[in-house]
Amino acid sequence: MICTICEQPIEDGEAYKRHGRSGPTGGMLPTSYTHNRCRRRPSIVPFIASWSSEIAADDPAVICRPFLDGIGYSGEIASDRDERGVLWLRRRESRKVGDPLYGAVHSGRQRRAMAELLCQVCGEPADQDDRGVLWMLENNREDWQGWPEDLLTTHPPACLGCLRKAREECPHMWAGSVAVRVGKSAVCAVYGRRYTLGRLGPLVAAADVVALTSPLIGWTVASQLVRSLSDCTIVSLDEELAAAHP
Repeated sequence: MICTICEQPIEDGEAYKRHGRSGPTGGMLPTSYTHNRCRRRPSIVPFIASWSSEIAADDPAVICRPFLDGIGYSGEIASDRDERGVLWLRRRESRKVGDPLYGAVHSGRQRRAMAELLCQVCGEPADQDDRGVLWMLENNREDWQGWPEDLLTTHPPACLGCLRKAREECPHMWAGSVAVRVGKSAVCAVYGRRYTLGRLGPLVAAADVVALTSPLIGWTVASQLVRSLSDCTIVSLDEELAAAHP
């Protein structure tokens, strides 16, 4: 057994934890393991995480727009849509107020991080060299030959300083992650609630990835921006860290 944090063997008698992971189709991916001594309690709240003060009690009502060209909000304001006209989940901006909600991505900050290639942990520019921007992705190399080429992701990139700490503190990374240099990436879609027309108004059809060029984009409330990744090189995080701090 190899620890996914320190990448060293787990010897007989050493305390460890087993991590199961769900695959994209719901099946279980290969089990991964970590030394108990390698894991740390979270000391930072990721830039893209929500805080309790930012979650509204009720989302605005979704209504049909005139001539059935899509959906909108009742009492919609200009900031509800981006420069492409896509409708976004409405979230307050009051970072660091209240309690951190690690599992709830803040739609506005995720969108900004993906658009500007900011680190998802600190919100500063992500690490970049001649091989490309640094991403940390769930280890799904068994999904297809050549993974992660052409992967669609909602995860913003990262910087090396944050990944050093995140590897010890983030439960998602304990389950197995891969450092990747991405030479090319493009904003191509959103993830969110896709609606359809019901007898009494819009009805949620699915939580889905919808291409920006799809006619369904007008029937979608986006919550995360999606990038496609290409010209990818899988790298060793330890080697990346050593090169940055020799």
